[in-house]
Amino acid sequence: MTQPFVIIQSILKQTKVLELVQLIEKCKKSDRKSQQALYNMYKDRLFALCLKYCKNRAEAEDNLQDSFIKIFQSIKTYNGKGSFEGWMKRITINRAIDRYKKEPFIEPITDQHLKEDTTVDIDEAPISLQQMLALIQELPSRYRLVFNLYELDNHTHVEISEILGISVGTSKSNLHRAKLILKEKITATRTTTQKNSIVNG
Repeated sequence: MTQPFVIIQSILKQTKVLELVQLIEKCKKSDRKSQQALYNMYKDRLFALCLKYCKNRAEAEDNLQDSFIKIFQSIKTYNGKGSFEGWMKRITINRAIDRYKKEPFIEPITDQHLKEDTTVDIDEAPISLQQMLALIQELPSRYRLVFNLYELDNHTHVEISEILGISVGTSKSNLHRAKLILKEKITATRTTTQKNSIVNG
């Protein structure tokens, strides 16, 4: 990439950052137009996050609205340190967690049970990302939360235990059960896909 293009890209990036800072400051003053602009700017990305943590589209939509209400209520506390989008994502995830946190979590299982095979052969008929998301959404809420926090957001079991208010052992057992259920669902989905392919030629 030539030097002029690098300079242009740098200027555009700085301009976008400045525009976002100005937008945030206006939102801190409860400016409705700025709030709408911020909502339009981030709604799709945050909705994708809601879909990951909620069990269906309707709950994801509710969680998105709850999250933006919380974002606008708390935006004065954002001090500019760290990613603004990351700050909003944490609020969105926390709203989803609060939605299911009161549900009972399964008690820890034995180490012997944790040795059950939960691996999936990736060389078999693949499933789409959309199918995988749908299967994760079908998990019981307590399993889905732990699975997403551990596998998709890279939290440790210690961190998950603090976030959800459960023991490390309970976090491990919920993750293990989530993987067992997903393995069964993936196998069933692949079987159905293969049968449909044979029928349709």
